[in-house]
Amino acid sequence: MTETGIHNKTADYSKLIRRMAADSRMLATHVSLFAALFVCWHHGGFASPFAVTRKKLMAYSRIASIATYHKCIKELDAFGYIRYQPSYHPIRGSLVYWPPG
Repeated sequence: MTETGIHNKTADYSKLIRRMAADSRMLATHVSLFAALFVCWHHGGFASPFAVTRKKLMAYSRIASIATYHKCIKELDAFGYIRYQPSYHPIRGSLVYWPPG
């Protein structure tokens, strides 16, 4: 990816962060999971969709509870920050579309 392309992708991320900062529904766990999603997106070459696993996202975000993880990922989707497509397959992983469109 070109430097300009990377800049445009991270600019989209910055817009979402500003939106998140103004959103009273957002908790620290949402922000932490969002940052973990960004790391996975970056590792995937800024592709959309990109594959994620619960195990990796929980480790990156330092979320210890599976229930909290599921609540946050579903809310990030419901609030329009990502589009989450669960696979229910432990190895293949779920798909995340970023930014949603």
